[in-house]
Amino acid sequence: MTLPDMDSDALHRFLMASGVEVHGELVVEPISGGRSNLTYKVCDDESTWVVRRPPVSGLTPSAHDMAREYTVAQALQGTRVPIAATVAFDAAGTALGVPMTVVEFVAGQVVRDRHDLAVLTDTQVEMSTSALIAALVELHAVDYRAVGLESFGRPEGFLTRQVTLWASQWERVRTRELSDATTLSRALVERVPKASGAAIVHGDFRIDNTILDLDGPEIVRAVVDWELSTIGDPLTDVALMCVYRSPAFDHILGAEAAWTSPRFPGADALAQRYVDASGTDLGEWNFYLALANFKLAVIGEGITHRARQGADAGNGAAAAAEATPEFMAAGLRALRQG
Repeated sequence: MTLPDMDSDALHRFLMASGVEVHGELVVEPISGGRSNLTYKVCDDESTWVVRRPPVSGLTPSAHDMAREYTVAQALQGTRVPIAATVAFDAAGTALGVPMTVVEFVAGQVVRDRHDLAVLTDTQVEMSTSALIAALVELHAVDYRAVGLESFGRPEGFLTRQVTLWASQWERVRTRELSDATTLSRALVERVPKASGAAIVHGDFRIDNTILDLDGPEIVRAVVDWELSTIGDPLTDVALMCVYRSPAFDHILGAEAAWTSPRFPGADALAQRYVDASGTDLGEWNFYLALANFKLAVIGEGITHRARQGADAGNGAAAAAEATPEFMAAGLRALRQG
């Protein structure tokens, strides 16, 4: 298969130069899913790898940071966090003209949509939920300093910077005036918790960003898609995982997501499971829920904004902003209830 955004000959040369043994010609095929970095399954006669590179259009460096993704993956090797083994990193983009990561291929199943979910029994859905929570707890339990990530992010002032970041992003991508957006943005500024935790944060944790065991979906073989990871407040991970459960998220993905299915526990139940498994307190939980809703509102708006600018943002991109008012309203409700 000839792919315009993947040069298999250049990849072959890069792997060899990186000390990776390559046996025979490389066979490359794209792996679909999400609006994230481009992902490929690469095989020779003996081995299989996964190669990731930024998209060819609509590039947002902070959202497609290959160095960040590879750095955290390397740091987590040998911990209890399920993650693919790292193989090589082309930071300078010498092979493809853009940075590229190579990790070992992890055999398993990715549950992205309702079709994927339909093959799981209710018992398997229940057990996979527990496994997902356990994986997130293990991630947040890692001592980021001990694994060499002390300079990976700045936990001090993290929540304030998050509010500022997403408020400024809204101003860049908004396609209309929404009074709820202004109200929520200002309210978040006023409600930032004075104290917050510090841990490795995945930044995009839900079932389709994991690989489950082929035979036993109650086992998480690997957590993937680390380009939004940092050192920050772990409750932002938990809240985003919970808010992703909203049916409105289907508009953003342009598909019926597995994670929005009513077969999974609701947001409150997920949060309680995290508390039970981690022994931590949710603190000012309604702030975290409001911030997560604000993020998703801005993300939906941004997808539609880029589509209107001519970027290839994927199926349903023009309709993604339909979810924005709902997430803004949900964020305000969370603050009012807190």
